[in-house]
Amino acid sequence: MNEYCKKYGLNEERLPQHVAIIMDGNGRWAKKRLWNRLRGHRAGADIVDEITTVCREIGVKFLTLYAFSTENWNRPEAEVTGLMGILKEFLISKRSLLIEKNIRFNIIGDKTRFSPELSALMNETIAATEKYEPEMTLSLALNYGSRQEITTAVRKIAAKVAAKELLPEEISEKTISENLYTFDMPDPDLVIRTSGEYRISNYLLWQIAYSEFYFTDTLWPDFKKDEFFKALNDFAQRERRFGRTGDQIKSL
Repeated sequence: MNEYCKKYGLNEERLPQHVAIIMDGNGRWAKKRLWNRLRGHRAGADIVDEITTVCREIGVKFLTLYAFSTENWNRPEAEVTGLMGILKEFLISKRSLLIEKNIRFNIIGDKTRFSPELSALMNETIAATEKYEPEMTLSLALNYGSRQEITTAVRKIAAKVAAKELLPEEISEKTISENLYTFDMPDPDLVIRTSGEYRISNYLLWQIAYSEFYFTDTLWPDFKKDEFFKALNDFAQRERRFGRTGDQIKSL
């Protein structure tokens, strides 16, 4: 048995392989303390460290975090600038740790809108962590929107049809999945949203068709490992049917 699962009282056989999280509540966390929103985002970045470390220890293979949506560019300029600064610090300061822990770093989303400096740092960190077989993959969804992702995939497929590389009748669910940003990852088993909101917010709409959902009132900077374990233990009690009946699942 995984020593960390035993230590934390987790059911190793019922762990999700892929956890996707909508990290919500940084601004409200800061506002409650009469601080500016960037302090909340910095506190949230610390929780990314904690949850990533825990996932690596217990054996979750994929962790995907909704860090910056296509709509987040509409936030106040000072906040966006500050978020880009926090991202830059993360890419510089965490690269060696990701390599040491054998964690592959990945980005899903449209990277073209970021500054050349930030884009270069992203690519360098991705390249530095993809040399070996990873213990886990940490993906940040940056400048990400699921409708945009699906639209881009449809355009890629349409271009192949136009070039006579693909027949329309050959297009399948697999074809679409292979043209998404997540083409090399399994679909999320568990989706977590913090801060008491009950929305998907344009996140992984194709991929979460059969995901389990966990909503918590806890704000992201307070979502420490004990809160994460509550979500994992809740997931372990779920019966995942994928369209079958409960009796069918028990007979498998």
